[in-house]
Amino acid sequence: MDGFRGTHPASAQALRRPAGAGAGAGIMAGMDNKLLELLVCPVTKGPLDYDREQQELLSRSARLAYPIRKGIPILLENEARLLSDEEIERLAALRPPL
Repeated sequence: MDGFRGTHPASAQALRRPAGAGAGAGIMAGMDNKLLELLVCPVTKGPLDYDREQQELLSRSARLAYPIRKGIPILLENEARLLSDEEIERLAALRPPL
């Protein structure tokens, strides 16, 4: 079943590549707002901000930046980098905390 329990292989493929995306596009290529609402920081369970330029999901509450590799978010604490004070301030200016 290609790692997706209880799903048809064609459904699993749809999760990997948005409709109409090229062969190299990943799930985060368009970064659907609904998907972002569902994903939370694995450390704090708080919301994540998407940094399109750096291809990272940012957790203000944990002060961590989780990488997105080949379109797949890597939500592992040991793979994340620490956010600097400047990055946290810039995030707060762009979008006030919830």
